[in-house]
Amino acid sequence: MPDSASHLPFFYGSISRADAEEYLKIAGMIDGLFLLRQCLRNLGGYVLSMVYNLQFHHYPIERQLNGTYVIAGGKSHCGPAELCEYYSKDADGLCCALRRPCNRPSGVECKTGVFDNIRDNMMREYVKQTWKLEGDALEQAIISQAPQVEKLIATTAHQQMPWYHGIISREESERKLYSGAQPDGKFLMRERKESGTFALSVVYGKTVYHYKIDHNKSGKFSIPEGTRFDTLWQLVEYLKLKNDGLVTVLKEVCPNANTPMGLANATPTIPGNRRANHDGYTPEPFKDTRHILPMDTSVYESPYSDPEELRERKLFLNRDLLLIDEVELGSGNFGCVKKGVYKMRKRQIDVAIKVLKMEKENEKTVKDEMMKEAEIMHQLDNPFIVRMIGVCQAESLMLVMEMASGGPLNKFLSSKKDQIPVSNIVELMHQVAIGMKYLEERNFVHRDLAARNVLLVNQHYAKISDFGLSKALAADDSYYKARSAGKWPLKWYAPECINFRKFSSRSDVWSYGVTMWEAFSYGQKPYKKLKGTEVMAFIEKNERLACPTECPKEMYQVMLDCWIFKMEDRPNFENVESRMRVYYYSIANKTENGATSAASDKK
Repeated sequence: MPDSASHLPFFYGSISRADAEEYLKIAGMIDGLFLLRQCLRNLGGYVLSMVYNLQFHHYPIERQLNGTYVIAGGKSHCGPAELCEYYSKDADGLCCALRRPCNRPSGVECKTGVFDNIRDNMMREYVKQTWKLEGDALEQAIISQAPQVEKLIATTAHQQMPWYHGIISREESERKLYSGAQPDGKFLMRERKESGTFALSVVYGKTVYHYKIDHNKSGKFSIPEGTRFDTLWQLVEYLKLKNDGLVTVLKEVCPNANTPMGLANATPTIPGNRRANHDGYTPEPFKDTRHILPMDTSVYESPYSDPEELRERKLFLNRDLLLIDEVELGSGNFGCVKKGVYKMRKRQIDVAIKVLKMEKENEKTVKDEMMKEAEIMHQLDNPFIVRMIGVCQAESLMLVMEMASGGPLNKFLSSKKDQIPVSNIVELMHQVAIGMKYLEERNFVHRDLAARNVLLVNQHYAKISDFGLSKALAADDSYYKARSAGKWPLKWYAPECINFRKFSSRSDVWSYGVTMWEAFSYGQKPYKKLKGTEVMAFIEKNERLACPTECPKEMYQVMLDCWIFKMEDRPNFENVESRMRVYYYSIANKTENGATSAASDKK
């Protein structure tokens, strides 16, 4: 996961205070000259180092639990860049306002810290093992829970460090330190058998000194009376720079022969790492989860992921296994959608049942359309697409699908505008991009992608639905040509769809752009002043929907690229999904709730 400040030219990464002061000296010691560096004391924090009156001043920037950044006594900011911009306009407690960035000299790269080098792969392995995920599902899980998992694995990262020896006795630590040369500052860390606490053993003057590591009620580690740190590896890195109560600074590692070679592939041992229950529901893997993630729900994994259930899978379902509630979830020209329960071999699952309206004059047409939709959906299996359980022919023809009880995306957003931050919308639209990428890879064209056809399982989990107009292309086909227009959602259609009745994944990309616009407009209707037939003239004049008020410029650029007139010049869903993932990844560790989050996204 990239550092929130990695794009800033005045960010130096994991450098010491002395190094920061040296860079500031070289740059001229001008009042208001500043740079940003990683903070060793607080996980995810920074230090603002600056010059005033020929003196150095260092201000710790702490990352709060809600993802914002703050200098003690100051205002909260959504990111380090925004914080620096604020203090460039108003000193607000600093020695002076920030006036000139001390940018990294040519050839100087950000210095990565010890945790930076192993963090991403530790996160990947933890998520992979916890939920047994692969591919796009794994990537989405990492993005969705990056802030929480980063904090979790940071507290166990010392297990992967060569200086950590696990549970060994005081005598065993001395034996290891006396083995070979004994330079001053040779050290190791161990876990104490009797108490489960930690100790640091250090050589100085051919004598081994042992220091108990305190772990206070707030979870901070320190040498007694010393500086407190969020993690053990931060404490060790700090003690390499300053002895802080030790007899000497830490210099040479006494390596643990059992530490895996190639730390990046190591997986942390995390207490309470829970697996999925037999009913297919995966519980929360840690206590501080801020919201229910997609993979924490019962509809993330396919109901047929169990081989025994898969053997029983058929398109047509037994009516006796289907319980139908009288409560209607919605209705349309086809009939209505009701809530129900389907009894599988090992468990029961909640389902939505699309019930065909019985009207003689159009019964055959509607039935044929529903069967086409069922046959298409029955072939699809992706966490971000509503799965077809099967078809039931009884008192009516019924399509039985996974339940997504949150309803359509456009209605949800319009009813909860003040409660949904922009970062949440980015999260949901990235999930839609994953689902559409899946369809693209399988040569499926949706033809009706719109916010009304994106259903929510919960606020943080979206699924694509309504495949009534979808077509499966032959392996050697790049597009489908419709024989007749029919009732088409013209405001979501690309120019080639309207002009030539040509449909492809690239025309779905156009529809995705309109769906994005709906989402970032909190459910507004696109082109609301234009009739469907007038939209084409609007587009041909090179006019496009305006950027929604709170939409980040990066997201509007994705929309504009989706609306490139020539089909062949538009990005495909592989490109769109990648861009959505990168942007969401970049904001994943920012605020996630309330007004603070909404403010963080208004740039």
